[in-house]
Amino acid sequence: MDVTLLSRIQFGMNIGFHYIYPPISIGVSFMLVIFGAMYLWTKKPLHKEIYRFWVKMFALSFALGVATGIVMMFAFGTNWARYSRFVGDVFGSALGAEGIFAFFLEAGFLGVVLFGWDKVRPWFHYMAMVFVAFGAHFSALWIVIANSWMQTPAGYKIVHQFGESKAIVTDFWAMLFNPSVLDRVTHVIIGCWLTGVFFVLSVSAYYMLKKRHKAFARVTMHVGLITAIITLCLQLITADMSARGVAKHQPSKFAAMEGIYKTRTDAPLNLIGWVDVENEKVHALDIPGFLSYLTYGTEKKPIVGFDQIPPSDRPPIQVVFQTYHLMIWMWGFMCLATLFGIFFWWRNTLERSKFTLLGLVFSVFFPHIANQAGWITAEVGRQPWIVYGLLRTSEGVSRVISANQVIYSATMFSLMYLALFVLFVFLLNQKIQHGPDKEGRAGAESAPLYRAPVVKQTGGKR
Repeated sequence: MDVTLLSRIQFGMNIGFHYIYPPISIGVSFMLVIFGAMYLWTKKPLHKEIYRFWVKMFALSFALGVATGIVMMFAFGTNWARYSRFVGDVFGSALGAEGIFAFFLEAGFLGVVLFGWDKVRPWFHYMAMVFVAFGAHFSALWIVIANSWMQTPAGYKIVHQFGESKAIVTDFWAMLFNPSVLDRVTHVIIGCWLTGVFFVLSVSAYYMLKKRHKAFARVTMHVGLITAIITLCLQLITADMSARGVAKHQPSKFAAMEGIYKTRTDAPLNLIGWVDVENEKVHALDIPGFLSYLTYGTEKKPIVGFDQIPPSDRPPIQVVFQTYHLMIWMWGFMCLATLFGIFFWWRNTLERSKFTLLGLVFSVFFPHIANQAGWITAEVGRQPWIVYGLLRTSEGVSRVISANQVIYSATMFSLMYLALFVLFVFLLNQKIQHGPDKEGRAGAESAPLYRAPVVKQTGGKR
């Protein structure tokens, strides 16, 4: 098989597996800022139980995120050496900032969050959690900046050294605020928030179904439903902004996302369908003219189709079309689950609505599927470019690796990731089955391992 294709599959597998965990940790850290503020405001033991429980969930996802993220850094040097040389000056600043300013901030204060119970004041513990959450978000910011530069390069010049081309940063701020970065950062961050919110809703619904930890579940369900409806509305806004940006800066990706073969003014919005690549047609349920209106605010401005894009510059259309629409459908399912939850909560019958609770339990998968589908849309839609318009993917792969080496390493990583995922699910299930710590038990957990015996004295006798 082709080394470039195998390397793409291997890296896609690596980052796809890794991308399960950062959205959880970022989303749960967002919810912990809310739960921690509730505890500081009310001083209720129940709110402390909620806060402590979700700190454990954050720690587990953070650990897996670190373990799986390291592998990708090695892949840049082994499988993508020419790409690494090309973007080294750009990525050195962005990913270096992520490691120094974001990861160390997050990891440093995490020690206080995990081991500072009853050793520091509640407000200090909460501030440590805020810094951890800020570090998690700041880390995502720098990574998305680097990836956005690959989508819409800016603030650079191309130099030739030792027979190879290399991108050099000429304007740091132009590189930092490249044309797609603000749309993509907000879209990715809110996607992470949704991952955390629906994790909270899923666990809360599970406890309600099992009739366990009822007070805990009612509070987290209430907070989760309110947060979900807000974040879903925000995600709709960022999705619109992001799609408009793609139409402007990456017309080939946009044509693949929407299945546009012929440039036209009244382009339809395809809701669901199948791309007939051979005959260059899309068989879909659509809304006539609505895509042009959503993109440009008028039906008279044309949407660029593949008739204006050379075949050698087109991405895999079927993959991009399906994953893009899968992401949208997942957003719709999240909305549906949230609206059902709010409706029955408002009627005070949610705990008796088993169908709705079961739907909320499984809703934890919706944001994960949306995150993965959105990532595939963004990265596969950029093909055949690894840096859009500058470096093709085939030009970025290392020269010295063989197909067998990639197959062996991909197999090894697959087995390792499978073992890590099984471990993650096992530990996660254990923590959920155990449930929140009661206040008395929480205090016992933080007590010293050894306590000196108390000697009673009565009338001078022992």
